[in-house]
Amino acid sequence: QVQLVESGGGLVQPGGSLRLSCAASGSIFNINRMGWYRQAPGKQRELVTRITSGGSTDYADSVKGRFTISRDNAKNMVYLQMNSLKPEDTAVYYCNADIAVGYFQGFKNYWGQGTQVTVSS
Repeated sequence: QVQLVESGGGLVQPGGSLRLSCAASGSIFNINRMGWYRQAPGKQRELVTRITSGGSTDYADSVKGRFTISRDNAKNMVYLQMNSLKPEDTAVYYCNADIAVGYFQGFKNYWGQGTQVTVSS
């Protein structure tokens, strides 16, 4: 059983910062790409950023220069540092990862349960 658990969400004022964490646990053999998605009320879930096992990253245009993704492969963790937050960043943020549970198993895509980020004065 593989689980992704996010933490670090909350309420922050515009211009503030938050750091999200996501821990992958369970019977994990290898993790390929990890990422963060978000879903605002009434909107579709969208990609925020993702990172490969080798450290290559890509970002949505709306967060470039403000958000930074990083990962700790030894701990099976991925982080999202969010700076200069705007009200339009308000959403539920979901962790996502491609995980293999064995040498002969392919990668499957997993989601966390989400953590709320609210940017408001």
